[in-house]
Amino acid sequence: MSAKAISEQTGKEFLYKYISSSAAVQNRFYYASVNAETDWDRLTQDHPWLLTHRLVVKPDQLIKRRGKLGLVGINLDLQGVKDWLKGHLMKETTVGKAKGVLKNFLIEPFVPHKQEEEFYVCIYATREGDFVLFHHEGGVEVGDVDAKAQRLMVGVDEKLTEDQVKEQLLTHVPDDKKGVLSSFIVALFNLYGDLYFTYLEINPLVVTQDGVYVLDMAAKIDATADFICKAKWGNVEFPPPFGREAYPEEAYIADLDAKSGASLKLTLLNPQGRIWTMVAGGGASVVYSDTICDLGGVDELANYGEYSGAPSEQQTYDYAKTILSLMTREKHPEGKVLIIGGSIANFTNVAATFKGIVRAIKDYQGPLKEHEVSIFVRRGGPNYQEGLRVMGEVGKTTGIPIHVFGTETHMTAIVGMALGHRPIPHQPPTAAHTANFLLNTSSSAATPATSRTASFSEAKTTNDVTPPKKSKAGLPPDSLHSILWPLKNVVTGDCKAKATTLFSKHTKAIVWGMQTRAVQGMLDFDYVCSRDQPSVAAMVYPFTGDHKQKFYWGHKEILLPVFKNMADAMKKHPEVDVVISFASLRSAFDSTLEAMQYPQIHTIAIIAEGIPEAQTRKLIKIADEKGITIIGPATVGGIKPGCFKIGNTGGMLDNILASKLYRPGSVAYVSRSGGMSNELNNIISRTTDGVYEGVAIGGDRYPGSTFMDHVLRYQDTPGIQMIVVLGEIGGTEEYKICQGVKEGSITKPVVCWCIGTCATMFASEVQFGHAGACANQASETAVAKNQALRDAGVYVPKSFDELGDVIKTVYDELVASGTIIPAKEVPPPTVPMDYSWARELGLIRKPASFMTSICDERGQELIYAGMPITEVFKEEMGLGGVLGLLWFQRRLPRYACQFIEMCLMVTADHGPAVSGAHNTIVCARAGKDLISSLTSGLLTIGDRFGGALDAAAKQFSKAFDSGTLPMEFVNKMKKEGKLIMGIGHRVKSINNPDMRVQILKDFVKQHFPSTHLLDYALDVEKITTSKKPNLILNVDGLIGVSFVDLLRTCGGFTRDEADEFVEIGALNGIFVLGRSMGFIGHYLDQKRLKQGLYRHPWDDISYVLPEHMSM
Repeated sequence: MSAKAISEQTGKEFLYKYISSSAAVQNRFYYASVNAETDWDRLTQDHPWLLTHRLVVKPDQLIKRRGKLGLVGINLDLQGVKDWLKGHLMKETTVGKAKGVLKNFLIEPFVPHKQEEEFYVCIYATREGDFVLFHHEGGVEVGDVDAKAQRLMVGVDEKLTEDQVKEQLLTHVPDDKKGVLSSFIVALFNLYGDLYFTYLEINPLVVTQDGVYVLDMAAKIDATADFICKAKWGNVEFPPPFGREAYPEEAYIADLDAKSGASLKLTLLNPQGRIWTMVAGGGASVVYSDTICDLGGVDELANYGEYSGAPSEQQTYDYAKTILSLMTREKHPEGKVLIIGGSIANFTNVAATFKGIVRAIKDYQGPLKEHEVSIFVRRGGPNYQEGLRVMGEVGKTTGIPIHVFGTETHMTAIVGMALGHRPIPHQPPTAAHTANFLLNTSSSAATPATSRTASFSEAKTTNDVTPPKKSKAGLPPDSLHSILWPLKNVVTGDCKAKATTLFSKHTKAIVWGMQTRAVQGMLDFDYVCSRDQPSVAAMVYPFTGDHKQKFYWGHKEILLPVFKNMADAMKKHPEVDVVISFASLRSAFDSTLEAMQYPQIHTIAIIAEGIPEAQTRKLIKIADEKGITIIGPATVGGIKPGCFKIGNTGGMLDNILASKLYRPGSVAYVSRSGGMSNELNNIISRTTDGVYEGVAIGGDRYPGSTFMDHVLRYQDTPGIQMIVVLGEIGGTEEYKICQGVKEGSITKPVVCWCIGTCATMFASEVQFGHAGACANQASETAVAKNQALRDAGVYVPKSFDELGDVIKTVYDELVASGTIIPAKEVPPPTVPMDYSWARELGLIRKPASFMTSICDERGQELIYAGMPITEVFKEEMGLGGVLGLLWFQRRLPRYACQFIEMCLMVTADHGPAVSGAHNTIVCARAGKDLISSLTSGLLTIGDRFGGALDAAAKQFSKAFDSGTLPMEFVNKMKKEGKLIMGIGHRVKSINNPDMRVQILKDFVKQHFPSTHLLDYALDVEKITTSKKPNLILNVDGLIGVSFVDLLRTCGGFTRDEADEFVEIGALNGIFVLGRSMGFIGHYLDQKRLKQGLYRHPWDDISYVLPEHMSM
């Protein structure tokens, strides 16, 4: 959601902090917030003015007309405020249809003033600009301000001047106040723009001889502008509408949403309700809520929410378990139902998201059965068959009644089943599997022959269509005019005419962003539509250099160019006229502005959701001036069957083929929702000869192009004989269609349904999934718009459930009249299936290239040998514990972890003279990087230096295990001319012991259960040191034999496993890991000391040359 209401306190804080006006704004920061936990002594310390001023107290919970409701205490002292609050604080009250508890109050100084000193001012956003409303009589009795107020439209990117304010708004204001008011209103308008407000109302605004007082204020800000305004906004809290509690679960889902690229929304309506929903898609979530309410379930509807935008399995699990936790807290005498619904996904892997839901169902299977929960599932989209299968299986294994349906079932049919209004089929028809569409049985690699070259209706070009129904009694023309008048005559400057035909079979596009999956989907669509060439000419990706990217064209591999900047792409590809932007919400504005600089571009699709409305309006203004059509933002795009598709529109190839989108039909549609546009593809393909063109304009309040823009295009397109519009609550765009039908500019049959009819049944305001899906006045409700459309003569079903039936009826009439002549259906061409997708569908198998058993990074949390990383830290396992998990796949005893860490510490370094450190230093001084220098040192490790751990462990183990006495072992090694690994030191001796050995030996003796091999090695040391004092058990030897004792006696390994770890070189890893710390230290030391290139001195080299060459 973009426009979100803020508390009066937050709004005033913004105003007092950032307004820049010559008018004296009084009582800045004089406000105090009060709730049930308030410490009054502390409050008066923080706000001493409370003790000296007369006061006003009022609830700050987004309640309108507080004065008329008797919810304002006026001209009180502090004790009077406390007494007043006793009758209001934590008391339940009713405001309109909403019933709620008064919890938060605002105390401000009382401002004595006269009635004629009260004014009304309001600024609000529209598509074409911002309206400033002003009325010279403000206060509680302001009345119908829309009818009374002076208003001034300030166009997008235009400035408001004091002269404009005086001339157009302050005509009824006394001259002595005009200067102060004009200055304040201009400053307020600038603040409104700078802080991305979308609505700002002050009533009353009091102007006295002392200055300006802001008494009551209501405001909304564009929450999507957080990345721009964070420094000024700080952490804004958005209170829930009055009558609805703020639940911690809502905050949890909002936090998940903020951390995710997907969309996750949850609003609790009635936690005691028996009907719960878990719906995929912003538009679909509204449709399901509508249907539940239409069937009488409004009082039992527990929640509204959605998950969309390809959430991961873990994110879906977190979302699902939150819903299941909520719905299994209180029992309902009739049991409960969970509706897991959704439209046909465009790009979300249904099976992956369902795996998360299935995990949650398994976790909650006990409570679900205890609360007698029945689950109804309907979904379509990529890999939906596997998702439905998994969902059906979990029903069988858990015993929970789960009823599963796919695209063969109307989207909302499961609501009727869940509520007992329609029977549940025992054997639902199953749609063809993805594989039936995509597996190519042909051996030919050639481009398939064109299956159809024209629309079903193009054979007959007559415009004889079934006339729309005559207008009935309903909204009179004057009321329609009053709804639309702000939208007329407000565009400034010259606007170029836009193209009627956006896409053809020869359209070429540039894709902004490294969206390889979307591009491959476009190429597969092109191939199955028998296009001669790919529709994507190039990609633009600023984060890499120019290069080529590999894609498939049917069976063949092709290369598409990727450019670092857009200018090069445009210059190299002058044939391109469409840009598809996958830029993020932060960069979409700038990249779209850049794309509009090139005259060759006439269509831009902006996929990103969450672009601030002010930026979108600027893009719309520039696009109108240049004659560019913008589709989006917050859209999946659009599709023209047989010609072109934008990005992920239409979903995967199985849906493209199932919905017959590879060839044109006779029906065009326009929708806000991307998911619902795919559902329309499905409905239209089942009830008519198919789609001619379809566009999802996007869910934002101000989409780049409107319903009417596309309806008029469709009206002027000969191949289109019928138009379908899926409207939505919020905005007034649908009234233009009413006007067009009445005035005769739209003559083709129009079927329309506005979703969001449930909103009028809720006690408190609900913001639906799309940013624009919120009615700000009665005319913006879905119910009002559906009635107006019906009255205008548009075909309007009774509910979304009946939309397909109405479409079929209108289509059948057009066929009967001869307007549409259905053509013979030709089997669609086949296209090869991607290997990765075939594997996803379980159609093929292949041995993995790698196997791993120590770590898994695929889920929400990194896992070491089965232990989540959070547990590793919670248990304080340390480096030794992590090494145990990753090297030995076991959780080792605490003493073993300590021993490992001690080994790493004592082997970390042994000075610069040893070969490894020496090599590292020489390499560092030669100017090499850290990795090269470290590698140079590590390459010296072997039996002669550092690598004796393994060898010592093997030699001593073999001797000990064979029963060889220590003296026999020493004599045998001497006889064979072999060194005893782990024995001997160049510097240390029996008289000058190595303290590292002593520290480790003491620890091992104190903590290890058994030290048989260490004792054996110490007996060998006694023999060797009796011959030569430096033949001691060195640190390598001690670590080697102690590690064998550890592996054999700690209880975590069998004897064979312990021997295997020694055999494969695990012990040398201890030295490598430890000594790497020292080598890195030497590298950093040399760089810090700025040592130059090393050259070994001549006098330290003995030159041995043949005699005849000696000097």
